[in-house]
Amino acid sequence: MTNLLLLFICLTIGVLLRRLKSFSEDAPTVLNTIIIYVCLPAITLLNTTEIHFSSNLFLPILMPYLIYAGAFVFFNLIAPLINIDSNTKGALILTAGISSISFVGFPIFEVLFGKEGLQTGILMSQAGSFVVCGTLGIFTASYYSSADFSMKAVVLNIFKFPPFLAFCVAIILNISNWHFPLWSQQLLDKIGNPFGFLALLSIGLQINFQKKQLDLNALFYGLLYKLILAPLIIFLVYIIILGEYTPLGKLCVIGATLGSMNTATIVAITYKLNPTLAIQMVSISIPLSLINVAIWYGLMLYF
Repeated sequence: MTNLLLLFICLTIGVLLRRLKSFSEDAPTVLNTIIIYVCLPAITLLNTTEIHFSSNLFLPILMPYLIYAGAFVFFNLIAPLINIDSNTKGALILTAGISSISFVGFPIFEVLFGKEGLQTGILMSQAGSFVVCGTLGIFTASYYSSADFSMKAVVLNIFKFPPFLAFCVAIILNISNWHFPLWSQQLLDKIGNPFGFLALLSIGLQINFQKKQLDLNALFYGLLYKLILAPLIIFLVYIIILGEYTPLGKLCVIGATLGSMNTATIVAITYKLNPTLAIQMVSISIPLSLINVAIWYGLMLYF
């Protein structure tokens, strides 16, 4: 569980550095720029070109899309009832609608489902949650951050987003069955490797749990969807309706129980979608999701 330990250490370092008066207030912006323009494109190019698609792995790839669609519908339905603005709605859709499959999920999948679980999790992340974040997520962020919606502006924002451009290139290379030479794979790996540390450090630098900074109303509904409704949706669709009483179906449910994706949080911050709420969502949902995994895994032992 090295990743989980690293998560808490990075967040703690960020919180401590935030208290240093000599530490620049612009530091999170600088870190986010490095993440968006350097680390994420490198990770995308490296991993997406190596994805091997097959029909029997359709379910784990589909899961992140179902969760995101559910978040979009849920928060649009309740927005008038809980009186939230468009920025808050966008932040909730992004952070509650995308799970931290890679950073939090990989070690959990390996412990619960072995090596095959980890391999399935990689596909779920690269072809699922990561694509959702880089396409639907950017569309959502651009839409809700713009006072005057313009489809042209939204499309331009998507295609100006470096990770999405990298994804388009990687898909073309994947279809062409072209693979990076070993030396370039190693180079991309080293460039993208700091991503997890930098993303969590950036989030930690911006954590603020002062009561006046907490939007308890929005936070409650965000956590409600992320930790309860999202896994319930996948459980009902995959286990009950489709009858997928298999390790694959159960892995998909566990994937839906995980906390918010740190990349989605960075996107929300970059597009100024209630950054405070976005940070609180990822900072609170990830620790709680560890308990959530245990509850849902115990429940599925009976199926």
